[in-house]
Amino acid sequence: MPPPAVHLSLTVPSPWVTRFAALIRPGGRVLDVACGGGRHARWLLERGFAVTLVDRDTEYVADLADRAEIVTADLEDGRPWPFAGRAFDAVVVTNYLNRPRLPDMVAAVADGGVLLCQTFMVGHERIARPRNPDHLARPGEFLDAVAGRLQLVAFEQGLQPMPSGRGEGVVQSLCAVRADQPVSLPPLASPA
Repeated sequence: MPPPAVHLSLTVPSPWVTRFAALIRPGGRVLDVACGGGRHARWLLERGFAVTLVDRDTEYVADLADRAEIVTADLEDGRPWPFAGRAFDAVVVTNYLNRPRLPDMVAAVADGGVLLCQTFMVGHERIARPRNPDHLARPGEFLDAVAGRLQLVAFEQGLQPMPSGRGEGVVQSLCAVRADQPVSLPPLASPA
C-alpha cells in the first residue's frame, strides 16, 4: 500500500480548532467533514465529544469505529447530503473545500452550535499544493457562506505558519455560531 497522503499523516489538530472547540457544548455532537486521518476527531473524542466522521475513504479512521460514528460517503459525487435533517453542536472542516456543500454544512449547525472551517486559499498555490483554484478559498469566501445565517465569532485569512511545522501557508479560517446572543471568545493560547 502506498504511504498516506500528507494530510492523512497529520496528527496534531489545528490550533484554530482547538481554540474554538471551547465553544462546543460539553459532550456535544460534532461532525468532522472530510476527516482524513481523524486528527480532529481523535482530539475531540479524548475530550468527551460524540463524533461523527465522514470521508470518501475511512480506512484511516477505522480504528475509531467503536468510539465514533463513521460514514463513508463521497461528498463530491452529486448524491444528497448524508446528514439531511441532522444537526450537530459543531461542524468541523479543515483542509477541504467543497463549495456546493458549504450550505449543507452551515445548515447542519444546531442552535447554539459552532462551525469551524479552515482551508487553503488563493495565494497558497505560489507556495505549495493545492494549486487548483477549485480547492482554494477565495478572499472572504467563508464569510459569504455564513452571512445572514450564522453569527461570526472569528475570521482570519492570510499567510501563517502551518501546524505541521512545514513552513507557511495562505489560509482562511472561520468560527461562526448559530446564536442570538453575543459569544465570548475563548482566550488565545499563551506564548510558549
